[in-house]
Amino acid sequence: MGAKSIVLIAGFAVATLLYLVYLGATYEPPEGTTTVVVPPPVPRPVEQAEPQSPAPPPAQPDPAPAPGLDAAPGEQAAQAPQVAEVDETPAEQEPAPQTEAVESEPLEAEPEDLPSLNNSDSFLAARLQQLDNGVALLSHLADEQLVRRFVVLVDNVAQGNIPQANLPYNPVPGEFPVRVIDDNLFEMAEAGFRRFDAAVEALVAIDAGQLVALYRLASPLFQQAYAELGYGEASFDLALQRAIRRVLSTDDVSGTPQLVKPSVMYLYADSQLEARSDIQKQMIRIGPVNRDRVKAKLREFLQAL
Repeated sequence: MGAKSIVLIAGFAVATLLYLVYLGATYEPPEGTTTVVVPPPVPRPVEQAEPQSPAPPPAQPDPAPAPGLDAAPGEQAAQAPQVAEVDETPAEQEPAPQTEAVESEPLEAEPEDLPSLNNSDSFLAARLQQLDNGVALLSHLADEQLVRRFVVLVDNVAQGNIPQANLPYNPVPGEFPVRVIDDNLFEMAEAGFRRFDAAVEALVAIDAGQLVALYRLASPLFQQAYAELGYGEASFDLALQRAIRRVLSTDDVSGTPQLVKPSVMYLYADSQLEARSDIQKQMIRIGPVNRDRVKAKLREFLQAL
């Protein structure tokens, strides 16, 4: 091969190399384009996911708050006066409870105005005098420890007994009159029944509603006296109701009962009458007319309680 051929080959090689360099320099953009073309499939799903993300707005799991937030200012603007009204309403209602509290204070203060149990006689006497026909009833009552004596009487009567001392009422004047049948047998006299007329009349003349109202006012005193007997917090109201029902359960006795006097005291000749409770025998002793009047009045009291 000659030198000329070698020069030609070398020139051709250099030209080819230069052409390849040119192609390499000019071919980079197509490669970059190809690189851009290949990713688009990847971004396109991303772009499709982004359009799909608006899809939730129809369902608006997350957007729901967004409209709510947008609406909240509007709603809050609308609710602002409502909140103000709610705030104003309590402001208007606050005086009402205060007024009720002021009105209820006198009712709660009444028990505080009561005297102590040891000093309750003058208080109770003054209140009894204010009742219709109260003065007549007061004349038959004891002057001292009236509340305690009444509570003791009620406690005994509820059990069918009558205390022998410290009664809340004064003894009926006069002796127990009888009609003599023979040396060992006696009969109750009509005059004995009439001994109780004045006391029974004073009782039945009292208005039941007024007397129960006075009892309600002084009920803390009665409850305290009842607790002193060892009943603790047991209700005196219930004891009073039991006592009244005990009296109302007394059966009527026909005729005039006969008596015997084995010692100082008279006893009923009929053993069944003598076996009755003390309160039932006392109801027989006041006579049938007074017994019916007392029962009628006690029914009024019981109903008013």
